[in-house]
Amino acid sequence: MAAITRRRFGALAAGGLAASLVSPACAGAAPEPEAPPSPLGAGSEAAVAIAAVPRGAEAAATAAAVRRAALAATDFAWLGRGDVVLVKPVCNSGNAYPATTDPVALHAMIGLLRERGAGRVIVADMSGVQFVRFGPDFVTGSSRALMMGNGLARAAADAGAELVAFEEAGWGAFRPERPVGVSSWVEPVWMPALLAEVDHIVLMPRCARHLLAGSTLGLKAAVGWWRHDSRLEYHRDAASFSAKTAESNQVPSLRNKQRLVLTSATQLLTSFGPDEGFVFAPETGLVIASTQVVAHDMVSLAWLLEGRRAMPVEERDGLFEDPNRSQTFVNFSNRIVTYWLGGARAAFRMQSLPRYDLESVFDDRVLRRAFELAGGVPRVELIEAHGGDVPEALRQRLVAATRRPA
Repeated sequence: MAAITRRRFGALAAGGLAASLVSPACAGAAPEPEAPPSPLGAGSEAAVAIAAVPRGAEAAATAAAVRRAALAATDFAWLGRGDVVLVKPVCNSGNAYPATTDPVALHAMIGLLRERGAGRVIVADMSGVQFVRFGPDFVTGSSRALMMGNGLARAAADAGAELVAFEEAGWGAFRPERPVGVSSWVEPVWMPALLAEVDHIVLMPRCARHLLAGSTLGLKAAVGWWRHDSRLEYHRDAASFSAKTAESNQVPSLRNKQRLVLTSATQLLTSFGPDEGFVFAPETGLVIASTQVVAHDMVSLAWLLEGRRAMPVEERDGLFEDPNRSQTFVNFSNRIVTYWLGGARAAFRMQSLPRYDLESVFDDRVLRRAFELAGGVPRVELIEAHGGDVPEALRQRLVAATRRPA
């Protein structure tokens, strides 16, 4: 089957595939229950570094901001000379940043890791199912080709890193892991066996809207690790979609090896998502870095909400945003993804996926589950990397957005 982008969902809805998959009998289990943030009280303080990049600045300014933010977030004491580091970008598609990770930031991060003593640096991901189909005895599409198209492959090569597309190693090159603690996952999460060969993981997501997940930040980037049977459970059993997103970050390989999460957010995908939508370039762009993915995502989501408020009204209420507000379209879109992953029977069994209405950090169901897993809401300590370059009013708005309401 040829790759079908989200722009073509409307055409599918009018065709036979829609008729075969959309049925009142397919409603599935009840949607995720709405739950308040964890009642366990405030968690420990979590530092998040931010560095500013003026709109229209040259690539060197972004590279410098990446270095400043990373060095403010961690001293790299965890990195020994000759260690193997896997840098995981987000290559959901072949579309350019901010639909995927910023190649300029990726190049800068690889250079910083090399400077700090890293030996082998691997850049690795597996793309979205609309472009890459993967099973025990077949692969269609190529994450490597998509990374060549969006500039991530060139950035990795120019910085001296090795490029890996997880599907190329085959179905057997994945290992089962169970999230630590109580989990919504029925089956294990199938993660790349390559993780056993690396000493450290650096995660480099983007800051974007997502039709199915509300937003796609650090926690949601976990999907790029998974074999397609895990992706099938995730989309088919959609009543626990948000919980699974948070819980999948609790598998041992990520808990034990993920050292840094850094997002170049000089441009934001503020509508529709994850592959297409309105690209908003704020007057002051940010690079966001933390050793803790939950705290990182609190700031990144606050920044995405800032961008959504600032985008032109006609874009916020235009073509790309309408599907995000439609529960029918969200469920239909997830049914298509489930069909790609598991066929008509799996699509027929798909549970309902509630839409996301992004209003505040504490509305986010993924983060609410992450707060529960963390034992409370982290108190974000916002650090300006080489202070004074982030406007004070913006810094205060980000601080306020990450403070749990009384």
